[in-house]
Amino acid sequence: MSVAAIGGLGVALLLVLIFLRVPIAVALATSGLIGYAAIDGWPRALTMFGSVPYTLASAYSLSVIPLFILMGSVAARGNMATELFQACNAVFSGIRGALANATIGACALFGAICGSSIATAATFSRVAIPEMQRHGYNPAFAAGAVASAGTLDVLIPPSVLIAIYAIVAEQSLIKLYAAAFIPGFVLAGLYVVAVWIVAAIRPKWIPRVEPMPFRVRLRASLGMWKLGVLFFFAVFGIYLGWFSPTEAAAMAAFAAIVIAFATGAMGWRDLIDCLLETVYTTAAIFFIVVGAFVFSRFIVLTQFPNELTKWTQMAGLSPFWIIMAVMALYIVLGTFLDEVSTILITVPVTLPLINSIGYDGIWFGIFVTVMCTIGLISPPTGMTVFVIQAQHPEIPVMRIYAGTLPFLAADFVLVALLIFVPSLALWLPRVLY
Repeated sequence: MSVAAIGGLGVALLLVLIFLRVPIAVALATSGLIGYAAIDGWPRALTMFGSVPYTLASAYSLSVIPLFILMGSVAARGNMATELFQACNAVFSGIRGALANATIGACALFGAICGSSIATAATFSRVAIPEMQRHGYNPAFAAGAVASAGTLDVLIPPSVLIAIYAIVAEQSLIKLYAAAFIPGFVLAGLYVVAVWIVAAIRPKWIPRVEPMPFRVRLRASLGMWKLGVLFFFAVFGIYLGWFSPTEAAAMAAFAAIVIAFATGAMGWRDLIDCLLETVYTTAAIFFIVVGAFVFSRFIVLTQFPNELTKWTQMAGLSPFWIIMAVMALYIVLGTFLDEVSTILITVPVTLPLINSIGYDGIWFGIFVTVMCTIGLISPPTGMTVFVIQAQHPEIPVMRIYAGTLPFLAADFVLVALLIFVPSLALWLPRVLY
């Protein structure tokens, strides 16, 4: 049997295992190990299988992930999300859609200190949805706004997902974070525009809230100082040359703990819970990463990415249609895989193809991340939607999906901008480096 045929069978085995509900890490490792053994023999396959976990566990670059997760966990438990929501609500008060826009603004800013869309959605579903319902917002739209705004954490630095992509694609994390800045805040702006459009079409869904006095707005805005401190350590410290990404994550996590204790927002029991949450989340992510690296070793051995590139060149497909095909792939995978698994499975195959048509790995990292935000709110397994529905069972899942539709449209607008204006993601890294 040819190597190409073995490669195809390995991918087919992976898909079968996924659809059989085998845990994604086990499915990746199993198909990768069997495929590698079929090509290079069991002794070499078992040697590879034993070395991958050790190599990853000892990789310094991976230490950034648990540190950013810890920072986000402490920030979520330290009432920082509530303070951000109150500050953004004060800024937008008096405008139709103020509470929805406050949620979007707060999620965008919280993304700068959290990096986990699930944590953000869970936090703001408790903070924002009851407040919007109290003021007469349509429940489905309120839930859809929080589910969609929660995905901003995936894109706005420091993002754990972007850090994972940087490791898999062997790209500069610093450049990727710089590339994500403008698209991240453009997407937040597009979400605000989506709220205004819905408010114009369905004003009963989004009542106007009375404006707050200037003094109240100013007092609420002062509550954002914690965000400023953490963002300075987590992001600006990197670009000022003071810290490496891992050192910046450690400093920001430590600062978050100090602030939470100093303000009385967290005690020792809460800190232990944050540490345990960090351990569980990191272990789950690393388990998938190990399986993905085993599978990627098999894919590299089959030369499948090179064959795919040759096939597209022979077929004469234009770069535009290749991008459309890759986009369709991510939309389909996003309906049944989580974002971490999607990146780990696909990037070893799709990145060489994208490079062959003139796009670089930094641009593709932002493109893939945006596609993952779409998957997070797409049926049937939009993760943020199910997080919100679990906390608000009175709102049916399908109604929450309907509430995300205006924001899905905004996501696709950003995808179009990235395709036709690549400098949206590439300009800032070029300026800084």
